[in-house]
Amino acid sequence: MTLAITVLVAVAFTLVWYLRRDDDLCLGLPCLMFWGASLMWLVDAVAEYLQEGVAIFQPSGEQLSNDAFLGVCVVALGLVIWVVTLLVKDPRGRVRAAVTHQQQ
Repeated sequence: MTLAITVLVAVAFTLVWYLRRDDDLCLGLPCLMFWGASLMWLVDAVAEYLQEGVAIFQPSGEQLSNDAFLGVCVVALGLVIWVVTLLVKDPRGRVRAAVTHQQQ
């Protein structure tokens, strides 16, 4: 479930990145983060399959809910990192303009 969630988010960000070629939102960062996480979960699934066999394809409801919660947490953390990066880089200059406007 974690793999499916991160792949869906990675595909969504990649489509948005591809359709918006200007990099004012730093869309390459979440693309790389979520594709990297997807690759990590894929390697984890393959390793688990090699250890446990077909039993991994029959998870319990508790395992599914734990995996879904982990996937949502990974996406939330990735989005927080992306937003903080946007605030620090300030590609459109809006944060700097707001701060200097309040100081004057």
